[in-house]
Parts: sequence; structure tokens; C-alpha cells
Amino acid sequence: MAIEEPKYTVLEKTEPFELRLYAPMILAEVKVDGDLDEASNQGFRLIAAYIFGQNQVSQKISMTTPVAIEEQSIKSAKIAMTAPVNIESSAGQWTVSFVMPSEYTLESLPKPLNSKVQLRQIPAVKRAVVQFSGFYNSQKVADKTLELEEWIKTRNLQANGVPKFARYNPPWTLPFMRRNEVMLDIAN
Repeated sequence: MAIEEPKYTVLEKTEPFELRLYAPMILAEVKVDGDLDEASNQGFRLIAAYIFGQNQVSQKISMTTPVAIEEQSIKSAKIAMTAPVNIESSAGQWTVSFVMPSEYTLESLPKPLNSKVQLRQIPAVKRAVVQFSGFYNSQKVADKTLELEEWIKTRNLQANGVPKFARYNPPWTLPFMRRNEVMLDIAN
């Protein structure tokens, strides 16, 4: 079963790192509180309800991957991850998002019934990415974020914003088959 992912072009690859150029995309996103797991689960449920028909026309929207989560800082300042250097937020607020299928525009997507679910257009963006498999936790995401930040420095690139943690598989996927990523936007 093929699940749509955001469209991107790989500009540079050095396993397990990639520099990608993403096409514009639309996100359905929600802000939630808690630790990484709580926020991820709560955010997933809210957005899943939207795509499974909790919208103004009760229309089902195809599932896409990944589910992304990013930590919100109190001042919206750069933190050393969308996960590190410490992924646990003192504010404990996160943004969880799904990329909407590419067949939709902001105008053609049904409006969410839950006001917590927001739709937002993202312009084309360059991102540095590190991929890893297995289970995740705050410390693993923080460690991978540090690795990604080091790789970015070796390329003389400038990170822009906070890291994003992306999960591509359902929870029943065997750990060695799971695809996880930490992403950082790169300034042009």
C-alpha cells in the first residue's frame, strides 16, 4: 500500500544524511501539550479525526506520511533540535502535523470541525535530514539532532528554525523496519 510522502529532490547525500529541496505543501497541524510521546499521540488523534471525516463535508482524506512534531519555544527562538539539544520543552508545547495529499489546495480541502486543527501552506523549503530506524525517545531524537547539526556545520550551511521529528510508520511496524527522521530547515 503506497502512502503519499511530500515531494522533494535530494541535493546531496552522505548516509545517513541528506540535503533535500521540498516542493510547496499544505499541512494540517495542531498545537498540543505534554512530553514527546503524549504530544505525538494526542496530536495524531486530533488530525486523524480530521482526515477520517471530522470536517465540514464529512470527507475522508487519504493518509500521508510522515507525521511530524516540532517543539515550540516560549520565545520562538532557535533551540538546538526539533528535537535537541534537550528535546524536553520547559513549556511542553508541540506542533504535530500531517502533510495533506498533493491533489488538494487550501481552497479545496474541507475545513476542520475542530478549531484546534489548522491548515497552513508551506512554501518550497530546503531541509537537512538524518534518517534512523528503531524506536524513538526524547534522548534518541536529541542525539540525532546533534548529529544533524554537526553535519550541517561541516557543509557550511545555516540552520533556520527548530528541528522537526518525523515518523513514517504505524506503531505495529517492527522496530528495525521503522523510518524516523530529524529535519532542520536550511537558510538559502
